[in-house]
Amino acid sequence: MFDKLKAELDSILERDPAARTRLEVYFLYSGFRAVRSYRLAHWFHRRNMKLIARYISQRARHKTGVEIHPGATIGKGLFIDHGMGVVIGETTEIGDYCTLYQGVTLGGTGKDQGKRHPTIGNHVMIGSGAKVLGPFKVGDNARVAAGAVVLSEVPAGATAVGVPAKIVRINGEKPYELDQIHVGDPVEQELIDLRNAHTALSMQLELLQQKLEQNKKDRAQRQDEEPGEG
Repeated sequence: MFDKLKAELDSILERDPAARTRLEVYFLYSGFRAVRSYRLAHWFHRRNMKLIARYISQRARHKTGVEIHPGATIGKGLFIDHGMGVVIGETTEIGDYCTLYQGVTLGGTGKDQGKRHPTIGNHVMIGSGAKVLGPFKVGDNARVAAGAVVLSEVPAGATAVGVPAKIVRINGEKPYELDQIHVGDPVEQELIDLRNAHTALSMQLELLQQKLEQNKKDRAQRQDEEPGEG
């Protein structure tokens, strides 16, 4: 148990440049406290002692500002930074070593039954204020930019940006987890692609015009060189 606790604390120290010691994280980090309370509540929930489970989760909500339903499934090393305003729904599944910032909602749309909340892969970063709503998957090593509203699947190694979110591929490489700012904007990328295409077409048109002018000059020169009729 102590080895698991130490591993959780060390994973937070690796991801948070503001964290200085394990003791600081253990006693002062509201997100870490909320996850510990969730672990206890989830234990009771799995044993069908749901009233006790909800009591523990609601007490943690009042103490930390983080609401995690005890029915959610959460893997190792979840780091909730700052914590305030985070909501994790009942059928949410979260993989290992994910990072959530303040104001994140992993919720439902209100129209689904059964599995209503998202499934988050391993090493996923979800930026502050982002909303991931619905029973779809966010793949391993994906990023959700701050303020994004995600309503459909995010492939592994991709980034979701905007409202509603659009997908930006990043070649399947593991992103720098704490960077919520330097993410590709799909609209900007499309505008760049359009500008490049316009430039290429303009160059082709210019070449065609030059060839046409040259052909006209060649025909005129040949006509001047031909002998006149006598």
